[in-house]
Amino acid sequence: MQIIQGNFTKRLKLPIAEGLKAGFPSPADGYMHETLDFNHDLIRNPEATFYGKVAGDSMVEAGICSGDIAVIDRSIEPRHGDVVVGYINEEFTIKYLDLSHRDEGYIELRPANPNFQPIRIDENDAFEVWGVVVWTIKNWRRY
Repeated sequence: MQIIQGNFTKRLKLPIAEGLKAGFPSPADGYMHETLDFNHDLIRNPEATFYGKVAGDSMVEAGICSGDIAVIDRSIEPRHGDVVVGYINEEFTIKYLDLSHRDEGYIELRPANPNFQPIRIDENDAFEVWGVVVWTIKNWRRY
């Protein structure tokens, strides 16, 4: 995963189309009411927020695919079940945080792909939850 610090000082307000149905088609005209500014509306802690470009398919069943952009907030306290960016063995990885074995002396980073095994983290491992993934950005059109 490549980590990129964002520039959240610029404003870019884009219109929001409300009521988009995933069933039968519906024209969106007349539904444009609000605007959405990614830097203002989706980023709570700009000084602690980074982008990460996802590489690999260990989280594909969570809808996080290679090439997606993860928006990572380092100021959020990670909780059980969060998608986190972990730093282990001098590499970044994106996985679910599993704290259910904490009383047994370890935690796990769980993939969302049955072809990958969980990563067991013991107290002797050099490990850090680097940040919590709060959003992902997906490119549906591959050029």
